Amino acid sequence: MFTQYDVIVVGGGHAGCEAAAAAANMGSKVLLITMNMNTIAQMSCNPAMGGVAKGQIIREIDALGGYSGIVSDRSMLQFRMLNLSKGPAMWSPRSQNDRMRFAEEWRLMLENTANVDFWQEMATGIVVKGDRVVGVKTALGIEVRCKAVVLTNGTFLNGTIHIGEKNFGGGRAAERAASGITEQLIGLGFESGRMKTGTPPRIDGRSLDYKRMEEQKGDPNPCKFSFTDTEPLKEQLSCWITYTNDAVHRELQKGFDQSPMFQGRIKGLGPRYCPSIEDKINRFAERDRHQIFVEPEGWKTVEIYVNGFSTSLPEDIQFAAIRKIPGFENAKMFRPGYAIEYDYFPPTQLKMSLETQLIDNLYFAGQINGTTGYEEAACQGLMAGINAHNKLHDKEPLILKRSEAYIGVLIDDLVNKGTEEPYRMFTSRAEYRILLRQDNADLRLTETGHKLGLASDERLQKLKNKQAAIAQLQSELKDLRTTPDVANQELVGLNSSPLTEKVPVENLLRRPHVGMAELKKIDPHIQQVLSKYSTEVLEQVEMNTKYQSYIQREQKLAEKILSLDDYRILPNFDYDRVKALSAEAREKLKKIKPETLGQLSRISGVSPADVSVLTVYMGK
Repeated sequence: MFTQYDVIVVGGGHAGCEAAAAAANMGSKVLLITMNMNTIAQMSCNPAMGGVAKGQIIREIDALGGYSGIVSDRSMLQFRMLNLSKGPAMWSPRSQNDRMRFAEEWRLMLENTANVDFWQEMATGIVVKGDRVVGVKTALGIEVRCKAVVLTNGTFLNGTIHIGEKNFGGGRAAERAASGITEQLIGLGFESGRMKTGTPPRIDGRSLDYKRMEEQKGDPNPCKFSFTDTEPLKEQLSCWITYTNDAVHRELQKGFDQSPMFQGRIKGLGPRYCPSIEDKINRFAERDRHQIFVEPEGWKTVEIYVNGFSTSLPEDIQFAAIRKIPGFENAKMFRPGYAIEYDYFPPTQLKMSLETQLIDNLYFAGQINGTTGYEEAACQGLMAGINAHNKLHDKEPLILKRSEAYIGVLIDDLVNKGTEEPYRMFTSRAEYRILLRQDNADLRLTETGHKLGLASDERLQKLKNKQAAIAQLQSELKDLRTTPDVANQELVGLNSSPLTEKVPVENLLRRPHVGMAELKKIDPHIQQVLSKYSTEVLEQVEMNTKYQSYIQREQKLAEKILSLDDYRILPNFDYDRVKALSAEAREKLKKIKPETLGQLSRISGVSPADVSVLTVYMGK
């Protein structure tokens, strides 16, 4: 019934979908095994994509030729660019999405991807020959042979759902947990741990009083994620904001003695930056209210996601507390919130390609590596799919540097530092965030995606046209000049110093109060020049001009520090021979087995002195 596959992907979540699409589009014969064909690309938690640093990741996935940006655009309810009051390195796109359309679009994309086959069943283990994976075993006793396996099991590995004092096996509400894989991997020598996450109750939107809440509309001119020609959003649904209060907190506290988290029944660590509502009121007792985002789940459903009210308290406590929230006095609950514990494998057991150190051609991606979030999972899936295909074709793995992409930061952090709590990406994790803006992801990564065979010729040509237009406009702004008599009236109105002589327009653009929109008002001739260019090009040139010195400084710093990545380390290098190494460094290096001096220098516990010792030793 089954042919020999190049790559088998286990799990149909965000990581699994991107992994299957990437490997297939590069030419591998792929089988996607999922427990339920109807929940492919399910948005298990909030119906939204992007956000702080996460939006940058979605744009990077899209620039490389992945599908998440396109699917997000096609299922969008609302778009907002976050952090616009800060510098452009912090701007982060975020969309509210139609949950059902998102999953439908992903499935349609995969079904229209040549080389992807599907099989609905639980995978219970891998088939290993020597130290190499050669297939996957299923619950029906079927063994499907392949050359590489990507495990993207999400929260399903021995998943346990907690609601108050009740707990039962499950990988997601109304879906069973997956068993067998954890036990086998431990038997093969892998370390495992437990993590937890949670989700809020879902509410009937018809029962809410929106007049008691603050409306949160989308951006007046919504952008999109994909650099392709996806349709921009023409109509948007509003979200709403309300707050908890003392009455809500008192109701929640009534259930603390039944809380699985407070009573120690949950052992796994949860996401630090997305705590449950009971954790919030317990840890931040001095605060009299917490913000609640009321988010629609789709165009054609009344179901509401209560963002900020994640909980595992008993369902009656949840219901009583939620009815104390302004606007929720008559709320009807569709389903309660819950916490879920699941197995993960510390990512320090991986190579930078996301291939495991112990078993050749076995890759891990997503929550199995200790991350949280659709975006973090999706980018790992993309990279695992790319690298599984490359390995099978004797090509070098794609390793993105920290200065090239947030994806590179995420994987570097996971492999070299590990994580003991669900890892979430933030802009603060990236030391080169001026280089890694959301607006320039295509300029950074599309050529790489094209070389891989993921980004189409049309994408590459579109990029080249954009690069040419940017260069042309930058040249024009250097040559184009304006005079005091033309510009001063507008400059004074902008609280900007008047000119005393004729200056290049580029100089004006470097001023803090002067952007492209202001340039058009300053001089009719400037407006005529700028009108020839797209908004994308104008935005790039403005940022390049205003932040030129910062960009150049970061590029030089990145080149200096990342030059160590050019020095490769032999796989069997004996760290015990280097007596001057600290004991901690020796232990970490033997475990992680860095592939370059650059990777070695970023491992937690390896000091600059250790790096110097090894640089001298290896130089000899």
